[in-house]
Amino acid sequence: MHVEGTLLVGRDFDPVEGRVVVEDGHVEAVERVETDSTDIICPAFVNAHTHIGDSIAKEAGTGLSLDELVAPPDGLKHRLLRAASQDEKVAAMRRSLRFMEETGTAACVEFREGGVPGVEAFERARDGLDIDAVVLGRETTAAMDASDGFGASGARDGDFAEMRESTREAGKLFGIHAGERDPDDVDAAIDLDPDFLVHMVHATADQLDRVAAEGVPIAVCPRSNLVTNVGVPPIRRLSEATTVALGTDNVMLNSPSMFREMEFAAKLSDVSAEAVLRMATVNGAELAGLDYGLVEEGAPAKLLVLDGNSDNLAGARDPVRAVVRRAGQADVKRVLR
Repeated sequence: MHVEGTLLVGRDFDPVEGRVVVEDGHVEAVERVETDSTDIICPAFVNAHTHIGDSIAKEAGTGLSLDELVAPPDGLKHRLLRAASQDEKVAAMRRSLRFMEETGTAACVEFREGGVPGVEAFERARDGLDIDAVVLGRETTAAMDASDGFGASGARDGDFAEMRESTREAGKLFGIHAGERDPDDVDAAIDLDPDFLVHMVHATADQLDRVAAEGVPIAVCPRSNLVTNVGVPPIRRLSEATTVALGTDNVMLNSPSMFREMEFAAKLSDVSAEAVLRMATVNGAELAGLDYGLVEEGAPAKLLVLDGNSDNLAGARDPVRAVVRRAGQADVKRVLR
């Protein structure tokens, strides 16, 4: 099979008129040919940081601080999760996963509350859907064993050294929140030698030097940071130090739309549209240990086909900027997986 149109090829997303030939789930060829298609073909998205368990409580907690909303163990999110039945949580998570699937997300990196039952609930929610997930258990070693790794809340919330060692021995991912409300927990998080950090809104210059020296990627969630009033991540400074990926964070606070996250990131920072699209695709894939995120020969065919002739996108002079700053759910024609 093949898809035709304007192809956003390679890490620089060079716009090329042509077709992508797909065989056995991989890109067999990227061909420069004349075509009448107005479609735009780009990599499907990787959402580098999600908490979809709180899909049961969208837009709850207006006016609450970050700690009041999500701090373990008694933030509003955690209280609502305890009060909901497993079936309620599974049904709500399934809706969020289905929304991500329909809006071009190929995979998400999920910080999964609730120990082993929480991991199992997530897999129930994902059953039958065509979306990949890197699930990082929380709270217990058993949850890490049952998932793809461990997602720590933050160094100020506990001592994660033993869990980090267990995760390393298991050959699994270890991610941790850091620098969300202030820089005080950043050095302790870096000391754990994590596979990636989340947020880093308030990282100091010295801390970013450490990140750069150690090559630690960062997942940023600008819409979430705005909602919780902790500030705006310095996306340009972070991207000058290391690889930056985009995540949508808590469904309680934001829809898990990578279109919206890209638009916010592009308009709140002074980085290029190409850099933002990398954050939403190949950077997230690499952070999560996934082998996709690019339109190139030999890559897995995780592709998003957008209608370049939609009322929203018709007339766009720059297809990369159009995808990053303008495109949305209504423009999605097809997602190849």
